[in-house]
Amino acid sequence: MSGNKEEKLTPELEAFIGEWKSKPGNLIMVLHRVQQTYGYIPREIVFKVSEMLNVPLAKIYGVVTFYNFFKLKKAGRYNIQVCMGTACYLRGGEDIIKELEKILGCGVNCTTEDGLFSIEAVRCLGCCGLAPVMVVSGEVHGKVVASKLPEIIEKYRKLA
Repeated sequence: MSGNKEEKLTPELEAFIGEWKSKPGNLIMVLHRVQQTYGYIPREIVFKVSEMLNVPLAKIYGVVTFYNFFKLKKAGRYNIQVCMGTACYLRGGEDIIKELEKILGCGVNCTTEDGLFSIEAVRCLGCCGLAPVMVVSGEVHGKVVASKLPEIIEKYRKLA
């Protein structure tokens, strides 16, 4: 999403970083808290974390890009997670992603220009009997077929 406002370090996050500053494993814990606070890892906050923990930016970005959990871009209001685990993949998970990309005009790990939707490919959602599965902001959609995607997307557009 373009035009994100610059994120500021919250007093709570600053205190948390201060508590963890000298503890082993502090970087991962701090990054988890940053993501919990903002929903992603904002660039401006990474600079502050680097300063406060005295950790090089390259190391922080190495950790953030290594672990799939961390996100460098803010997710859409409705985050769509499409399962690509074995059962879902074999039953058309990839086709679901391709159709979502066509409908929304954005790809995996991107957010639509209006900020409403983002798409993620995830490894397993634990609903193999409902394959293929996608979760939209916590709501599970099972046995998804590409022809039903416009209807599902429209439901969320109306909620917005």
